Amino acid sequence: MITKIGSGLDPEKTTQAYIDSLGIEALEKAAAYSSGSHWLLFAGLVVSAFVTWGIVRLGWLDQLEKKFGASSALGIYCIGVVYTGVSALLSLPFTIYESWFRESSYGRTSQPLSDFLIQNFTSTILTALITSLFFVFLYGLIRKTGRAWWLWSGGLAAAFIAIMMVVGPVYISPLFNEYKPLPEGEVRTEIEKIADKAGIPKDKIFVYDGSRQSENFTANVAGIGGSARIAISDVALDKASLDEVLAVTGHEAGHFVSGHIWRIIAVIAGLMMAGFFLADRSFSFFARQFGSTAQLSSPSGLPVLIFIVSLFSVIGQPVMNGVTRIGELDADVYSLETVGLPDGLASALLKTAEYRDPKAGDLQEFLFFSHPTVEKRILNAMRWKAKKESALRKNKE
Repeated sequence: MITKIGSGLDPEKTTQAYIDSLGIEALEKAAAYSSGSHWLLFAGLVVSAFVTWGIVRLGWLDQLEKKFGASSALGIYCIGVVYTGVSALLSLPFTIYESWFRESSYGRTSQPLSDFLIQNFTSTILTALITSLFFVFLYGLIRKTGRAWWLWSGGLAAAFIAIMMVVGPVYISPLFNEYKPLPEGEVRTEIEKIADKAGIPKDKIFVYDGSRQSENFTANVAGIGGSARIAISDVALDKASLDEVLAVTGHEAGHFVSGHIWRIIAVIAGLMMAGFFLADRSFSFFARQFGSTAQLSSPSGLPVLIFIVSLFSVIGQPVMNGVTRIGELDADVYSLETVGLPDGLASALLKTAEYRDPKAGDLQEFLFFSHPTVEKRILNAMRWKAKKESALRKNKE
């Protein structure tokens, strides 16, 4: 395992040494995985179009709307539940391929298909129950605010996301993984120091069985305010050095301290507002293409509305990615300044290279990457290290 390469005085050469340590085969595999993920993004749109067409042809949502009425909250909720369930069922083959078969073929998960399907079913149920509430409020806005409904949608989206950020870590995440207090020992002692600096309670430091779904080396700081907690995957504890775990935990704490979640919520709300504006202007066109006679204000037109927003989300992805990349670099700097383990951060980043092409070009990064390339992030860490070593030498002189 790499813990230190070179003196750090030449950031470019040191970074290249880190990247070269992966080997040609691993780099080619990472590039292939990343490229395939990009194509799947567009394949997902095709699947979404098929699902929309299929649900419209079934006519079940039209029947529910006739039974309950277009303005009935109960009717809208039922339509949302049925839409979510049928959509998940129709897209299940694609979901299995994308999230299980492909991950298994790349050696990124050992989760049995049966367990994957059970968790997917649980996720679908939760999504149906929760997002259907959002649909009730959304169609209420459409009825009461007229053509300005899309302006109000941003605030509605922001409110729902914020609520989920509070509720999710406490009530939803434990449905998919087992969370236990991180055992006493050197790892916990050091992470408690990071938690203190970040203002996260020491009793909110957990380890979870992330290996159940993925071999990703990861940790996260989830929640808002009092619900904030540090959660470290068992993969990180089993396959990483202490320096790597601390550097990554420091990075995640940086997101929390810098309030990146609020920036993300604002950007998502803005993009959803833009997507709903597009839907307001183009709903009739898309409805005709899918053979739907529903109006924008008709809950039975939900599949068309969701497809339009999904289409815009793909178009607007570079904007979202650009914001998150800035946040990732900010969090790296926080880790470097507070934890001070540039080589630990660099070697930890290498463990993420298998699913993010570490040497992707600028255009590929701009269009598809939610994180800066591993190469750029390691270079940033090595420049920080070089600057610190230079300052130490001057002080000694």
